[in-house]
Amino acid sequence: MIHVYQFLESLGSVFANLFEHPDWRNLVDIMLLAVILYQAIKLVMQTRAKTLFKGITIVLVMTWISDILQLSAINWILQQLVNTGILVIVIVFQPEMRRALDQLGRSSFTRQVFGGSRHSQTRAIERAVSELVTALTNMSRKRIGALIVFERNTGLGDVIESGTVVNADISDPLIENIFEPNTPLHDGAMIIREGRIVAAACILQLSDDYSISRELGTRHRAGLGITEATDAVSLIVSEETGIISMARNGKLTRYLDSKSLSILLTEIMSPQRERNALSPTVFDQLEESAGRAPLEKEGQHE
Repeated sequence: MIHVYQFLESLGSVFANLFEHPDWRNLVDIMLLAVILYQAIKLVMQTRAKTLFKGITIVLVMTWISDILQLSAINWILQQLVNTGILVIVIVFQPEMRRALDQLGRSSFTRQVFGGSRHSQTRAIERAVSELVTALTNMSRKRIGALIVFERNTGLGDVIESGTVVNADISDPLIENIFEPNTPLHDGAMIIREGRIVAAACILQLSDDYSISRELGTRHRAGLGITEATDAVSLIVSEETGIISMARNGKLTRYLDSKSLSILLTEIMSPQRERNALSPTVFDQLEESAGRAPLEKEGQHE
């Protein structure tokens, strides 16, 4: 197994060669390495592995310091730990590595390379939107309270960790069953990431905006709170009235119908490059069409 110092020396020689003898291959090599490291750190920061990553960093720093101070016994022990680090990382980060490979297989680039067509992606989005609209309208009709949060650019890893991992495809029966009163996961928020239900019963921080009507309860305040801190979009179904609302950028838009939901969800579920161009227009149109009508009195548990 390669010694950590040998690896660092090899990496240093690569950078030295890059500046002494510039070559396009070296530039491509460094760029690919930077992208891989960025994606790895981004993945780690979205999971519980970030605390383990900090621990590994501390061990490496202690190894370096002990070598400089010539603390032979401590340095030997730390070197043995570092030399077996690859095996430890594979064991400890097995769930995260499996998830990373799964995300790689689900990426738009991979789908295009291995036969995934734009038509199939559009059909998948349409199916997910249809399932969500059906679930929301059914829960609205039955007066079943619900809070669904859609992750966008800002990662919601910490929020996901506070709930129960589901990791399932979007489906009407599953969503309605999760929010059915007196079931284990009905209380809290459902998080949807990249077209999949990743977690349920997640705990959200309530909004601190004192201008919010006191007639709105904790469910609406939680839906607003997550949109104040991130760029996520929340959909809330009132348990008292059945009214469907959207929270975005700390603002609440109410009285969404099935048509408005279809437009909104299609925009949210669309690929990122299309979302950036459509977001302002779509959200503005929804806010104008649905409006922010006067709030009727709702229970404080909402």
